[in-house]
Amino acid sequence: LFRSLDELPQNLRGSLLAIGNFDGVHLGHQAVIAAAHQKADALGCPLGVMLFDPHPRSFFAPDADSFRLTRLATRARLMADIGVDFTLALPFNADMAACSAEDFIEMIRGDNLNVRGVAIGHDFRFGKDRRGDVEMLRAHSQTHGFEVVMTEAVMQPNSVTPYSSSAIRAALRDGDPETAAQLLGHSWAIEGEVTQGDQRGRTIGFATANTPLGDYLLPKFGVYAVRALVQDGALTGQMFDGVANLGMRPTVGTDAPRLETHLFDFDADIYGCSLSVALLGFIRPEQKFDGLDALKQQIAKDSTQAREMLAAMPADC
Repeated sequence: LFRSLDELPQNLRGSLLAIGNFDGVHLGHQAVIAAAHQKADALGCPLGVMLFDPHPRSFFAPDADSFRLTRLATRARLMADIGVDFTLALPFNADMAACSAEDFIEMIRGDNLNVRGVAIGHDFRFGKDRRGDVEMLRAHSQTHGFEVVMTEAVMQPNSVTPYSSSAIRAALRDGDPETAAQLLGHSWAIEGEVTQGDQRGRTIGFATANTPLGDYLLPKFGVYAVRALVQDGALTGQMFDGVANLGMRPTVGTDAPRLETHLFDFDADIYGCSLSVALLGFIRPEQKFDGLDALKQQIAKDSTQAREMLAAMPADC
């Protein structure tokens, strides 16, 4: 993962470069990468991805609701998993927003990148006022000698609707992580550092790992069956089933939405560790209970239901 053109080593210049935001790295994105991979192999050059962080939408509408599906490091890891050699994440700032389409093409074909080719989706637009498109790229490619690989929209099964990040966001906001996973090609997860909470869960027998939501999209508030992957520390790579509450904790209150995950049959200390919590099934909406005893009884029921849901799912889900 490189954060500027200057960081990119010489041996990765002259690559086939897939360009886009790739938020979620969903099945449509994966089709663009697959086409890029095929062309990179044919050209005998590295395969890279160029994206922008923060997302341009965040730059132009900073007060809009959070909509991010995957953090930058997560996208880079998912890209590596499907055969991408490097991810180049350029900052989207005032200078980038003012960059003309022609200057953008000059940037990717010039000495800093010297691309052998670019791969894009059918709806890719670039440059100030989104004036650049595939036809402009093709025109310049003939002059400057680089390939253009354009992937048509990839439709959902038995549908005329393409895979899209917007459809995934809508599914998550509806409390439908199963549909989101079908569109992504993998489960949707929230990643973050386990922080110290008020430890109220310990007092009722359901200790939780608390993860701030940061700038993630806010799915439907409620209780979910989850699988959590420990990403660092002594338990790196280990997966645990659990049940999680996502939201405002109406019984006890909180100052901001949070994800609280109770891991089954687990008593290790993972404070400060990075946890990836995949939402696999929606159990119920958030609700307020008349005291901690009632909350404890409900969490026990939720845990039983989560165990049953997870037992019916593949272990690698």
